[in-house]
Amino acid sequence: MELILKKDVENLGFTDDIVTVKNGYGRNFLLPQGLAVLATPSTKKVLAETLKQRAFKEKKIIGDAQKEAAKLNGLEIKIASKSGEGNKLFGSVSNANLAAALESNGVTIDKKYITIAGGLIKRTGQYDAKIRFHRDVVSSISFEVVAEKK
Repeated sequence: MELILKKDVENLGFTDDIVTVKNGYGRNFLLPQGLAVLATPSTKKVLAETLKQRAFKEKKIIGDAQKEAAKLNGLEIKIASKSGEGNKLFGSVSNANLAAALESNGVTIDKKYITIAGGLIKRTGQYDAKIRFHRDVVSSISFEVVAEKK
């Protein structure tokens, strides 16, 4: 089944991409959720026209995303968390915690665009994350999880 995505779908594609998926996935999830529409010849023509009009606007959006990504250069992030013996954390540190730490440093990004290598963090130490500002602008950042001072 060929569909045109209306919103970004993780591990499938970005807005206005034409994707081929299995019938059940498209019919039972993507279409009812409003994430996609059928890729008929007429919708493909409309999409082509929309993409032409959006091409020059996209340059400005990419420029803004690159400015946001440049703010990460030289930024040292330390996330304090309660810990016990052997550097184990009580609970875990997730992309939401990293998003909050970035926001306090002047970089606003939604937590769903942050991917921490290895998922949830359960120990103190140095970690890496990828932040997607735009489909073409992905930045890497290192941050440290430290024990909270008692």
